[in-house]
Amino acid sequence: MTASRLRAEPEPDIQKILKGVEDRYNRIQTLEVKFTEKSAIQGRTRTEEGELYLRKPGRMRWQYTQPAGKLFVSDGKFIYLYTPSDHRYQRMPLKETEDMRAPLAFLLGRIHFNDDFREFTTLPDPDGDHLFITAIPKSDKLPYTEVTFLVSPDSSVIHWLRVVNQDGSREEFVFEHEQKNLPLRDGLFKFAPPPGAEFVDSAHP
Repeated sequence: MTASRLRAEPEPDIQKILKGVEDRYNRIQTLEVKFTEKSAIQGRTRTEEGELYLRKPGRMRWQYTQPAGKLFVSDGKFIYLYTPSDHRYQRMPLKETEDMRAPLAFLLGRIHFNDDFREFTTLPDPDGDHLFITAIPKSDKLPYTEVTFLVSPDSSVIHWLRVVNQDGSREEFVFEHEQKNLPLRDGLFKFAPPPGAEFVDSAHP
């Protein structure tokens, strides 16, 4: 074996990669992407999928095809969650849900890794040229204890994200077919209650 083959691969420049991810998503004004979401809670696994539409500032629409009809909409002030299984929708102030959605804050261009996380580790993707980065939050009061994401160092695109919560449950998101800065109509970010749906208002007066 030659000396060149024995030479260790250089360590990835984590800060450079993180800065690339921040810059990329901070500059995006709209985003459309297909997602698959997997949740593991107390040994039970659930898989959901659909399309995510985003427009800054603070507007999101998670439109599910599995389960069909499920909807999560943010209009910049409130978020609305409709679950077709119980034909009920809930309203909450966006501000109160920011911690819950914080691991996905890069989509809204709000995240600054070094402000929110204290430790980063990397692991090469055995199936390609991507890189797994695991981040440990600075605060132990957040609902999650660890965030791992798969990024393309050459393009700063996040393809996969895993969140480990305080209770040990896990959520994974796969993002595919990303399209950025396309015009998105206002109606995507306005919630229209399904006829006859029960309303639960969790917003404070």
